[in-house]
Amino acid sequence: MLLENKRLLITGVLTESSIAWRVARLAQEQGAELVLTGFGRGLRLTERMAGRLPHPPEVLELDVTREDHIAAVAQALDIRWGRVDGVLHAVAFAPQHTLGGGFLAAPWADAATALHVSAYSFVAVGRGFGDLLAGAGGGSLVGLDFDGSVAWPAYDWMGVAKSALESCCRYLARDLGGRGTRVNLVAAGPLHTVAARGIPGAEAVSGPWPHRAPLGWDLADTEPVARVVCALLSDWMPAVTGEIVHADGGAHAVGAPPLPPKDEHSSFGGTRRIHQGD
Repeated sequence: MLLENKRLLITGVLTESSIAWRVARLAQEQGAELVLTGFGRGLRLTERMAGRLPHPPEVLELDVTREDHIAAVAQALDIRWGRVDGVLHAVAFAPQHTLGGGFLAAPWADAATALHVSAYSFVAVGRGFGDLLAGAGGGSLVGLDFDGSVAWPAYDWMGVAKSALESCCRYLARDLGGRGTRVNLVAAGPLHTVAARGIPGAEAVSGPWPHRAPLGWDLADTEPVARVVCALLSDWMPAVTGEIVHADGGAHAVGAPPLPPKDEHSSFGGTRRIHQGD
């Protein structure tokens, strides 16, 4: 019961393929009490998915780009719980034509939308729920990331937004650390989520991933990522903050897929075959 008696706010639950959905289910199995959020057309989807959890939680409307929404949810949770032990920020968005090769053509207004939803909102959530997290002895804020250290095919302005998110994580960790709040990101490998399916050409990244990752990678299995998120939301990592934890099968650590096993007769450290008489 890693999260027993923890009270968690989870954003981003849309379908069973959502990482946030698996986090919510696993968190309940580990003893947590939840509130989910959704907004706009996705609110109905979140409500539907909440009903499929073992203990259907309340769903509140939250557009993370609106300060009044954040304040309203914070007030509702203050009345309901008086504290929040953890928050999962699982929100990202970029207009369609800023992805799939649209990097150079994207106007600032669209790039700004990607940065606002996918990066700045992480700061807004940390600020808006900071008092409730501090009321829980510090609590934990966790965001979902995709390795922003390199330029990926098709990812374009979402990649830039993820780089910004990683920087925001470090600054939030600095500014909220004095209140005991831990701030971390989980950099997941590619998964067949709704968001991923909306990126034209995303298969150029996801396709080779299972072969590149030393531990292998299942594009349909969100549980390995959800377990890392739940660990960070728990009390088991009290000294970890400002960190990017990779849950990607180890692909971030290698530059290319591993070479096939060498022929048992190959010379050590080289490719020259050893023949009788050499």
